[in-house]
Amino acid sequence: MNTPIIDPLQGDFPEVIEEYLEHGCMKCIAFNRRGTLLAAGCNDGSCVVWDFETRGVAKELRDNECSSPITSVCWSKCGNRILVSAADKSLSLWDVLSGKRMTRIVLQQTSLQARLHPGSSMPSLCLACPLSCAPMIVDLNTGNTTSLKVSVSEISNGPNLPSRNKCSDGITSFTPTAACFSKYGSLVYVGNSKGEILVIDHQDGEVRAMVPISGGSVVKNIVFSRNGQYLLTNSNDRVIRIYENLLPLKEEVRALDDLNKNFNDLDGVEKLKAVGTKCLTLFREFQDSITKVHWKAPCFSGDGEWVVGGSASKGEHKIYIWDRAGHLVKILEGPKEALIDLAWHPVRPIVVSVSLNGIVYIWAKDYTENWSAFAPDFKELEENEEYVEREDEFDLIPETEKVKGSDVNEDEEVDIVTVEEDAAFSDSDMSQEELCFLPATPSRDVPEQDKCLESSSKLVDSTNTGSPLSEEAGPNGHMPNQASSPVEDDAGGARVKRKRKPSEKVLELQAEKIKKPSKPSKSSKPRGKSLVDQDNSNGFDGVELTDE
Repeated sequence: MNTPIIDPLQGDFPEVIEEYLEHGCMKCIAFNRRGTLLAAGCNDGSCVVWDFETRGVAKELRDNECSSPITSVCWSKCGNRILVSAADKSLSLWDVLSGKRMTRIVLQQTSLQARLHPGSSMPSLCLACPLSCAPMIVDLNTGNTTSLKVSVSEISNGPNLPSRNKCSDGITSFTPTAACFSKYGSLVYVGNSKGEILVIDHQDGEVRAMVPISGGSVVKNIVFSRNGQYLLTNSNDRVIRIYENLLPLKEEVRALDDLNKNFNDLDGVEKLKAVGTKCLTLFREFQDSITKVHWKAPCFSGDGEWVVGGSASKGEHKIYIWDRAGHLVKILEGPKEALIDLAWHPVRPIVVSVSLNGIVYIWAKDYTENWSAFAPDFKELEENEEYVEREDEFDLIPETEKVKGSDVNEDEEVDIVTVEEDAAFSDSDMSQEELCFLPATPSRDVPEQDKCLESSSKLVDSTNTGSPLSEEAGPNGHMPNQASSPVEDDAGGARVKRKRKPSEKVLELQAEKIKKPSKPSKSSKPRGKSLVDQDNSNGFDGVELTDE
C-alpha cells in the first residue's frame, strides 16, 4: 500500500468515505492496539476480525451457544484475546489466533459494554457495565463478580438515598452507568446518573474521589485518551466535556493516598470533592449550540489531538470533529442511515463508523499531491518556460559539490537489525508477543475430477427419473417433452465443448436405425433405452441419436 505524501499544512483528520465493509449485520467495532486488525460484533452473535490492511475477513469467531446481537467487543493489550458481550447476558473470551472460545460467563443483566483490564497482556479481569445495574468487576477465571459503588450516598454517614442506578429491593433501574479503566487499570472512573465522576479503587471497591459535573445530567459515555492524559464524558445535556488527568499514570493509588492525608481536616463528601479537584480539571466543552444534537460514541483520535462524536439523530450519518482547543474543524456527512458506533484508528487519520443497516464505513483523508515534498526547490509551472541549464548541471560531479567535503563516515557500520520503538507504543509490555496480523487460511478448492463425477452422476439421475433424454419418442403415444433442468443444460454444454468421437458400436447402431422404418415397435423400446445408456457412456445426448 503506497503512503501518499502528507502536506503538513492540511489537517490530519479524515474527510471522505474511502471504502465500506459488508459482512452480515455489524453492530459494534474495535481496533487492536496497532490498528492492523478490526473486530466487529454482528447481529447473529458472531464476531468478525478484518485485516485492515487488505480489507478482507481474517477470522470469524462464532459461538453455537450464542445467537443474540453483540453489544461490545474489546481487544486485550497484546491482541491475543477478544472479549465479547452479547444481548443474552453472556461474556465470552476468545483466543484470536486459534479461533477457540476460552471462557463463557452468563451474568444477571445484559452488558452494554465490557472492557478487559488494560494493565496485563493476559488479563483475567474485565469491567462490565450492565443495562440496569451498577458496573462490576468480573473475574473471567472464576466467574466471580464485584459490584462497584455508583453513588456518594452509599459511602456517606447519612441515610442512603435511592439511586436511579442501583438494583435494590427487586426493583430494576433503567439508567445504565458508564465506566472505564484508567490507562494501566489501577482505577475505575464511573459516571453516574447524578452527573458525578467517581474515582474508585477496584481492588477494595472504595471511592477515592468525586468530581461533580456542571448541570448534573446523566453520564452516558466515559473514555480515556490513548495516552491517559485526558478523560472524555458525554452527558445527557448534549455536551461533551474533556477533563485533564492530574494524577501520575503509574502511581495513581499512592498519589490518592497522599491527597487523602492532606485533607484530613475534611470528612465525607467534602473530602472526596476536595481530592477530586486534584484528580481532574475541566479542560474543554464541545456541543452543537445550534441543533443541540445528542452524541453517539464520542472518542479521541489516536494521538489525542482530535475529538470525534457521531450525531445520535435518526436518519443521518454525521460525524463531528473538533481539535483539542475546542474548534469545530469538520463535519462528515455520510449516507441517510443512523450511526450506532464509531472508532478512530490508533495511529492513522482514519475513522470507522457503523450504520444502523450493519455496514462499516471507512473515512480517510483526501490527500492532494504535493511535489515539493520530494524536492524543496520544486516549483509547479502553469505554462512552459524556457530554461537555460548551468554549464556543470549535468556533470557526474558538479563543480559546486567538489568544493564541499563529505561529513559522512563511510566506514561506519549501519544497523539494519535494531527496530526503533514507536513513541505511540513505547509502553508495550513485551512479556507477551503482540499479535498484529493473522495468517491467511485459504479455502480448499474442489478438484476438477470431483466436479466431473458429480455432474455426471446428476445427469444419470435425471435420465432415470424421466428427463427429456428418455422421452424423445415424439407425439405417437409417448409422454410430451419437458423443459430441461439447469444441471442437464450445463452437462450438455460441457459435452458439446468436448466433442468426443463416437465409438464403432454407436455408428453401427445409427446405421441400423436409419435403415429401419420410422414407426417404432414395442420390441424396439428396450433397444432405444439401451441406446441412450450407451450414448451417455460415450458422451453424447440421446437427442442427437433419435429420429426427428
